[in-house]
Amino acid sequence: MTFAENLDSIHRRLAAACARAGRDPAGVLLLAVSKTHPPETIRAAVDAGQLLFGENKIQEARAKIPLCPGKARWHFIGHLQSNKVRDAVELFDMIQGVDSLGIAKEISKHAGPASKTMPVLLEVNVAGEASKFGYRPETLLAQLAELNALPRVEIHGLMAIPPFTPVPEKARPYFQKLRALKNECEKILGVPLPQLSMGMSGDFEVAIEEGATIVRIGTALFGERQRTVRRAES
Repeated sequence: MTFAENLDSIHRRLAAACARAGRDPAGVLLLAVSKTHPPETIRAAVDAGQLLFGENKIQEARAKIPLCPGKARWHFIGHLQSNKVRDAVELFDMIQGVDSLGIAKEISKHAGPASKTMPVLLEVNVAGEASKFGYRPETLLAQLAELNALPRVEIHGLMAIPPFTPVPEKARPYFQKLRALKNECEKILGVPLPQLSMGMSGDFEVAIEEGATIVRIGTALFGERQRTVRRAES
């Protein structure tokens, strides 16, 4: 299938999930996870109407983004190291996956010279997996006020990657946990947090039913990753 056909299929599934949850499909952003896919693939995606993309490696994004259509918008969705923060601030419209106060402070520091206030999502390790990055919920709540006080960081919400399972329904409790944590954060801050980034190719419909406002779809849109590109960049 072509990208345009895959995109149409995802939009139909997205709309059906919203209908089940009594939600407006306009309230869910489809982020195309474009890591390892070359600029010509991004151009074809933009031609098909997809404008929001996610990358998880700064080196790849730095080489790729200038070669892609200017109307494309980019979110960083990987683990961000402190020595890559300056590039992330310059390249991306949002940084998802902020998982420590130290990284948030670095973002604020570099956003000033870039004349930006950086929208971010705070990553939560909802299952406490040792192999994954992200805040423990109690740590996030303890640091939330300090994070919110950073002058050049704007908290837009939370994101999470639940444990892998081939059964989408098994991800539901983790999506519910993230939504409940967002509600707690809103009470602490006294303002709404508009974004809840959760759900990928295998479970995005369940995530939408549980309140996702951003779903991150790669394989279901682009097909399998181009592994030869990944090896060349590693």
